[in-house]
Formats: sequence, structure tokens, C-alpha cells
Amino acid sequence: MKQIVSPANATYRELLALATSARERRRLGLSVIEGLHLLQAYVARHGAPRRLFVPQRSAAAIEGAPDGELAQAVAAAGVEPIVLADRLFAQASQVQNGPGPIAVVGTPRPPLPETLAGDAVYLDRVQDPGNVGSVLRSCAAVGVPRVITSPATAFCWSPKVLRAAMGAHFHLDIHEGVPPATLLSRLACPAVATTADAPRSIYDADLRAPRLWLFGNEGQGLAPELLAAARLERLAIPQSEAVESLNVGVAAAVCLYEQLRQRRAG
Repeated sequence: MKQIVSPANATYRELLALATSARERRRLGLSVIEGLHLLQAYVARHGAPRRLFVPQRSAAAIEGAPDGELAQAVAAAGVEPIVLADRLFAQASQVQNGPGPIAVVGTPRPPLPETLAGDAVYLDRVQDPGNVGSVLRSCAAVGVPRVITSPATAFCWSPKVLRAAMGAHFHLDIHEGVPPATLLSRLACPAVATTADAPRSIYDADLRAPRLWLFGNEGQGLAPELLAAARLERLAIPQSEAVESLNVGVAAAVCLYEQLRQRRAG
């Protein structure tokens, strides 16, 4: 296996730029994933990564235990791993003392369908990476296959979102940077938003048919043009007066699981 011990190495400097700069990831259309589970999930759906890096301490384990889970995952990735000196790996890693591996992958960019008629979630200016990752994970868990985001939503392929979603990315079609006007022009199924003043709760509505769920910014909620959409249904999540609103990740999970419950019961 090729080894890199110098921080001046060009390949290492490219990795470090991708790992630390969202602008660089967007510019090159590349993402950085870290950890055994994420690598396995990526390879299962998209195939080989562009590059694969392991720390020196893990390289010995790979060579010493070829039947181990790490060695098998690296072999299945289909690319020769590059061994980084432990201190270099620590600089590129987003996980303290993480065993790796780190993979550079092409950011999946599936085309947005001309007609949106099936289950989907739209995130409007949701800025916290943890919230975005939580919603992605809930969508994968309940079988909602498509997530669409507005231009100001946190980058779905950032390291923080990837960690929060725990591999959910690789079970979803994710479309980023879609303006509300484009979304609404392609919508061919009902849209639903949760608002505190809605006349009905999610438990009183029939949620079994395909629909688009809209979830808005943590502080400002949905954009006015989305709230004014012609086919929008407003529903409330019942809660006590002790809190003003739910975290958007929690709200999305409550809605999606109520939809799943109704479908399985119906």
C-alpha cells in the first residue's frame, strides 16, 4: 500500500482541502465520508470511491487480519488504500482517534423528476446540519425515498450531516438547491406543512396517500410562497403550552411515523 508521511504531499493536501472546506467540496462535486459503516453503505449503492485512506495504525490491522471486517470493507471498495501517517490522518479526520477509513467520493446528483407525485420531503432553509441529518435518517427509516432542499439549506453531504444521518444518504435520492418555485411547478401530489394554528392535527388527517412534506427554517418556518401554495394542507402536531414549537428534526419524525402508522394500520 502507498504511504504518505509528509503534509506537503499533493494528494494529502487535496484530501485536507476537501475535508475542511465546503466550498471546495461544492466546486469539485466531491464529498468526504468517514467510517466503516458509511463506506460500506456507499459502496453498496454507488460502487468504488475515488480514493481511500486509512491511518497507519489501521493498516497493520488490515494486513494482519485479512478476514476482519475492516479488511473486507477495504477490499470490497475496489481501490487500493493509501496509508496516512497517524498525525496526518488525525488532521483530515472529523472523528477523534477515528480508525477510518476516509473515502473521497463523487457527490451523487440524481436529476429532479419533471413530475413529483410520490412521497418526498422538502427542507426549506433548514440550517442546522444535525437537523438535516436527522430528517434524512427518518426518511430512510420510514421508506420516504426522496429529499429535496432549498438553496439555503445546509449542504447534505457535509461531514456533520453525513455523521448525523448514519448512512441514510445511500438509501435516498437527494436533490439540493431547488427553489420553491421549481418545486411547486413540478408538484403533482398534495403538500403538507405543520403550523401551530392549523385547524386539524396530524392524527385527525388521512395521511395514507403519497404527499410532499414541507419543513421550514428553525426560526422563521416556511417561506411565504410555500405557505401560499394552492394545494397545501396545514396540520398541527399536538403539544402542550410548555414549549413554543418542536425541533424540526423531531417534528419531521413525528409526522413521518404517523404516516407510516396509518398506512400499516389501513
